[in-house]
Amino acid sequence: MIDAGWLNVGSLILGLIAWIIPIINLAGDKKQKNMKWIGLSIISFSACAIAICLQIFYNLHLVKIEDWAALGDTMRGVAVASTVLVIVTILLNSLTLFLYRDRGAL
Repeated sequence: MIDAGWLNVGSLILGLIAWIIPIINLAGDKKQKNMKWIGLSIISFSACAIAICLQIFYNLHLVKIEDWAALGDTMRGVAVASTVLVIVTILLNSLTLFLYRDRGAL
């Protein structure tokens, strides 16, 4: 069985990927016809969703081992971090949509 600590590491990495992809997309040359922005936005949202799922699995692990103290200590932080992750991911991808909306997706 995989060590449950890796769920947090995976969640952090995927959360960063969810933000880095639209940032790179936005930092790219706007004059070029970047036709991959829709696919990259889907990958960004997928990374965000999987990051949150990994946190849910980590909380499930804490429940299974009955570590109520750890669960109680971390739930507020997980809730806040998940909310920030979702809001920033939506804002970054919405900005990408706004900037690239007139360019097709291929």
